[in-house]
Amino acid sequence: MAKLRTKPSEWLKKPAENGEKYIVVIGCGRLGSLLANRTSKAGHSVVVVDTEKRAFEKLATGFSGFRIEGNTTELAVLKKAKLDQADVVFVTTRDDTINLTVAQIASRIFSVPKVVARVFDPEREEIYHTQEIETISPTILAGEEFLSAIQEANTRK
Repeated sequence: MAKLRTKPSEWLKKPAENGEKYIVVIGCGRLGSLLANRTSKAGHSVVVVDTEKRAFEKLATGFSGFRIEGNTTELAVLKKAKLDQADVVFVTTRDDTINLTVAQIASRIFSVPKVVARVFDPEREEIYHTQEIETISPTILAGEEFLSAIQEANTRK
């Protein structure tokens, strides 16, 4: 599993010290809206793209970024989100195939310096890595936490 090179809090909390980031979040579900809300609150420029207008209801009232409704795999929609100017792209839809496609487009076509994609199926994660795309797998993270709980329980006995 590819690990993030730095903890997000190190470069998200203080834009004045680290420079304001231009962040594009693909997918505005629970994870996408959380990322958009937190990065916006930290003072970064944020654009959220989702296929459904109602998904934007998850954004906080104080969200200061932009919302773009459209097919996240269409170049015209990604151009409208100005991916060519993005410092970071978070790809957070519920579909691994869409996430891989958009991550590749962001990385290869738009040359975004940091692209991180969510991948649900651990067996697909290697495909992302061969494309040099950083991943976060909720399945693997949850599994590791459950296994860690077993180890902790064993050490308490």
